[in-house]
Amino acid sequence: MVDGSGATALSPARGYHRVSLHWPRYSLAGVTGALLFACVSFTPSLVPRAWYVQGVVAGISAAFGYGFAVFFAWLVRAIVGRHPSADLTRRLWILLACLGVPLLAWSLWLGQRWQRQIHALTHVPGPDSYAWVRILLLGLLTLAVLIALVRALRRLVRWVAGWLVLLLPARLAGPLAAILVVTVIIGLNNELLWRGMVTGANFGFGVVNGTTNPGTFRPVAPQRSGSPASLISWESLGRQGRDFVALAPSVPELSAFSGARARTPIRIYAGLKSAPGIRAEAALAVRDLRRAGGFDRAVLLVATTTGTGLVDPASAETLEYMYNGNTATVALQYSYLPSWISFLVDHQRAEEAGRELFNQVYDAWSKLPPGHRPKLLVTATSLGVQGSEAAFGGVADIRNRTDGVVWAGPTHSSTLHEMLVEQRDPGSPEWLPTYDSGRTVRFVSRPADLLRPATTWDRPRVVYLQYGSDAVVRWTPSLAFTKPAWLSEPRAPDVSPDMVWIPVVTFWQVAADLPSTYAVPAGHGHRYSELYVNAWAAVAAPPGWTSEDTHRLRVQIRKDRIEREQMLLDLSSAR
Repeated sequence: MVDGSGATALSPARGYHRVSLHWPRYSLAGVTGALLFACVSFTPSLVPRAWYVQGVVAGISAAFGYGFAVFFAWLVRAIVGRHPSADLTRRLWILLACLGVPLLAWSLWLGQRWQRQIHALTHVPGPDSYAWVRILLLGLLTLAVLIALVRALRRLVRWVAGWLVLLLPARLAGPLAAILVVTVIIGLNNELLWRGMVTGANFGFGVVNGTTNPGTFRPVAPQRSGSPASLISWESLGRQGRDFVALAPSVPELSAFSGARARTPIRIYAGLKSAPGIRAEAALAVRDLRRAGGFDRAVLLVATTTGTGLVDPASAETLEYMYNGNTATVALQYSYLPSWISFLVDHQRAEEAGRELFNQVYDAWSKLPPGHRPKLLVTATSLGVQGSEAAFGGVADIRNRTDGVVWAGPTHSSTLHEMLVEQRDPGSPEWLPTYDSGRTVRFVSRPADLLRPATTWDRPRVVYLQYGSDAVVRWTPSLAFTKPAWLSEPRAPDVSPDMVWIPVVTFWQVAADLPSTYAVPAGHGHRYSELYVNAWAAVAAPPGWTSEDTHRLRVQIRKDRIEREQMLLDLSSAR
């Protein structure tokens, strides 16, 4: 199309190169969509949210609503072939203000009420009365920034089209410009941005991995990796590995709990820099385990770490208290990225690590005389469960090659867990299923679940710890378009009775819960510390262990956790 000046409508002469500053204007349809999507973002999910998390979630939701509504309005105009009049548009803006403001206020009020409900269910102090103000302001800011970014992209498309129209018909220039810009952005995202983010994450978390937490010091006991007697250097362990080998319960602490002289627990750990590759790491860990006398202890625990290399301290400590230090725990690091990044980038490394470490430990263990083998136990948390499961061909293989397993907070990618849940006994709920009448495997969210069902529980035993409010367990891509059974069946006691499944929205809500699922007290979300005590007591209790001992140990593990958290807080404040 050509105007009176002889320049095409998409020509640079029409101002596509001109930068102007003005107050941004927003689409009526877009604002309507943003309002509705923002209101939906306040619906209840699994765990409490800090005001800043809810503000960002509301802003991102509103941005999606804005874009969807703008596209839908454009489609309707293209089909109908006309625009609403200025007078009608003005009336609709007034109607939106009259209805939208009360709707948003009502949604904010409901959202705060639902948050107080979720806070109460998970034993977290409720939000203050004015949190909604901060949520609203941060949500609006997030929405404005995202719209500005999209408009900048649109201006880029128009600018490219302004040059292409010099060579092509205007009807082709616009679509081709959009295709070119999107293609370049996708290419940049794959080749530069994604790789750049991964490289940046590797660098950033690699730097963190090379540091040592305040209060963590190199052990001198030969029973620890990183000690002067160890085959594995202290520097190669990584941040999580150094914490693991240095922060075990002391002999006096163990002795005070048991009333008898304790042994020094063996803790063996190989870091990413300890050996060239996971197989070499596992081999080095087994050699260091043998050096430290790990195959001569009463219990040998094989732990698959999370993405950062973390071994949940409560799982190992529970057995160390139970057996008065007569234990050995071995683990290796396959990544220093958080589990969610590690899952996106290379979750196969978790499986490789789980297989290699267990198989090499089992190979050495199985060559010992049957009467001189320690109990061979297995544990993992979060993404580590996927890796640990990969060492086994199924439940029968676990029975044949272990003396017991405790896995906590498995992800949806944990294939054995997903298979067991899918094949659960009829009538048992998805959030806490029963498999094969509980003969080998039991799912637990509270101690009483270990006795469910009231049938014979053979040995060796397998326990999955999973709370109803754990977003790590509940999140799966299928949430986007399929209502989960855990919202259809009688739900977990710490899941809001007002939570409903909404296509796409629930997927997004539970995904937004993932960072917050660690920020709730033990007993909810992704915090399993005290439940390990009951699980290990059922799976591998030492002779003479009583329910009173279990209760005392739960108190001890809680005390150790609180003291550790307080120590880290004090050291952080001192810095």
